[in-house]
Amino acid sequence: MRKEYLYGGVEAGGTKFVCALGTGPDALSARCEIPTTTPDETVGRVVDFFRSHAVESVDGIGIASFGPLDLSPGSTTYGFITSTPKPGWQNTDIAGRLRTALKKPIAIDTDVNAAALAEGEYGAARDLRNFVYYTIGTGIGAGIVTNGRVLHGRSHPECGHIRIPRDPLDTFAGACPFHGDCLEGLASGAALQGRVGELAQRLSSDHPVWRLEARYLALALVNTFYMLAPERIILGGGVMQRAALFPAIRNETRALFGGYVGVEPLEDFVASPALGNDAGIVGAMMLAAKAS
Repeated sequence: MRKEYLYGGVEAGGTKFVCALGTGPDALSARCEIPTTTPDETVGRVVDFFRSHAVESVDGIGIASFGPLDLSPGSTTYGFITSTPKPGWQNTDIAGRLRTALKKPIAIDTDVNAAALAEGEYGAARDLRNFVYYTIGTGIGAGIVTNGRVLHGRSHPECGHIRIPRDPLDTFAGACPFHGDCLEGLASGAALQGRVGELAQRLSSDHPVWRLEARYLALALVNTFYMLAPERIILGGGVMQRAALFPAIRNETRALFGGYVGVEPLEDFVASPALGNDAGIVGAMMLAAKAS
């Protein structure tokens, strides 16, 4: 009789951790959300979740984490969150802690790489071989898929820290503690809040900051296309819950292409994630399947 595998997934975000169990990446069962506080408290609650849900039956656990991460096999700090701007989380051995506590095979990758895998298998990039998944949330990151494989090199891509031209009228210094006005520093959820003094979701859709946001994200998309020539770019994350951003970004992108090797229709090229907020946790389950 064919064994039915049970996988665990952890989507480790700067605001919350999502934990889930399932018999496959597309079939989630038990699930919970844990606020991201200190590493000891947050990881401890993740361990408690799996122990309370028959962890002995779990075949593998996948972690889709915010970064930067050390993903170099053989490194003494493999599976660590490294130089993150998240206070208190620098040099946290998230993979090792869970492996030691739960004694299960662990796989780890960035949250955006995991989400890209999920969207490629089940979502908005299904049947595509080359695409990019951006998350625009508290921070900004991207998972790049080329020829059907997630891109890893000397490290994982850090597209949130590319340099883009600042709008001449934008006086905001930038929210990135490392670079100031990189893409994340100018266009992340943290940047929006720092620029206007309140949470982005509370702003009206006609607030002028959204036009600036669309412009900055369009600059990132045009640069991404010219460097990688993806078939599609998917934009997820909390900031992209503002649906009116999509047409504004497409209009700005079209203007920036200026008729030079553009991509039409832009409604197909700049897409929302078909899996919605589940892309990260579904991707974590896919990592778990590979680990077991």
